[in-house]
Amino acid sequence: MINVNEYFDGAVKSLAYTTAEGKSTIGVIESGEYEFGTSSHETMSVIEGELAALLPGAQNWESFTNGQSFEVPAKTSFKVRAVAQTSYLCKYR
Repeated sequence: MINVNEYFDGAVKSLAYTTAEGKSTIGVIESGEYEFGTSSHETMSVIEGELAALLPGAQNWESFTNGQSFEVPAKTSFKVRAVAQTSYLCKYR
């Protein structure tokens, strides 16, 4: 089953699905800054575009582009910032 998710008044949209590897979402983020909370460990990979991320405990933003990824521990929050539409793949474990 594929579930559709929409956040921040439609500025972030994703499709959630499950494979043999586990749960994932694939989506698009409009330009802007957003804060997300995590319930499980997440690995977020940028497919196209660029995301700046302020990860838990960090004081500085890090930039991630096509093919790069970052990890976020469970039960924390993090911020992302996009200057243009950016697509991503997020894997949960």
